Amino acid sequence: MEERKDELFRIGEMARLFHVSIGTLRHYDRLGLLKPEYTDEETGYRYYGIRQFECLNTIRYLRILDMPLEKIGDFLDNRDTDKMWQLLEKQKLEVERRQEELRRIGRRIDNRLAQLKDALGSEPDRIRMTTAGPRRLALLRTEVRPETYLDLEHSIRRLEQTEPLAFLGKVGVGISRARLKKGEYHSYDMVFLVLEEEESYEGETMCLPQEECVSVRFRGTHRQAGEYYGRLMGWLRERGYSVAGFSKEITMIDEGLTRDSSKFVTEIQIPVEKKF
Repeated sequence: MEERKDELFRIGEMARLFHVSIGTLRHYDRLGLLKPEYTDEETGYRYYGIRQFECLNTIRYLRILDMPLEKIGDFLDNRDTDKMWQLLEKQKLEVERRQEELRRIGRRIDNRLAQLKDALGSEPDRIRMTTAGPRRLALLRTEVRPETYLDLEHSIRRLEQTEPLAFLGKVGVGISRARLKKGEYHSYDMVFLVLEEEESYEGETMCLPQEECVSVRFRGTHRQAGEYYGRLMGWLRERGYSVAGFSKEITMIDEGLTRDSSKFVTEIQIPVEKKF
């Protein structure tokens, strides 16, 4: 056996030759992907022969292509050119799928960065006319009285249904047109989520056209919103506008993003039309 050992490579030598870790080789051994040529029963040392080189090269090549170890093991047990062709074709499709997923994530990150930049540059307490939308909302018609974003958690879970959705900076509450006209600002008729273009949703949705709105941003959360609704409605009456739809109130920056309450930003938008 000593003569045979001279033709073999210990696990550390094998690791250095192929620029992999000893732990990786042991893992491949446990999975049955790359068994040592010989294991010393007394010392437990693993020894690898030349014929393991080709197998390890194949594993490394397929791992560079991000092939799962399970699929690599299946190929090694059934090595064939047709099998390799099929394996590479499927992996190419998987890579393309993941590339599109990464592009979609990138678009979401860009959108969120733009929202944060917009929120951080807010001029608090200034009432102004804005153009909003078009937007698509996931809608839950329920009465809520939130003071912080945590008070909306139950409603958010109902909105989420079975699909995981991204919520930060996109969950809002609304007051109906009728209640706005009555001056009832301290509870809400609905909770909504602003859906991104590629997000699918099976529950109730509402597609809003572009809307002319009167809006205000303030340093606070839903708890302070009542005062600002009063200001907005007063502004409308003074300038001859009337309410054209339900309000959209979104905490752009809240406890979900920062512990510093002085950085909180909430926006209220009320769709308007000119009185004739």
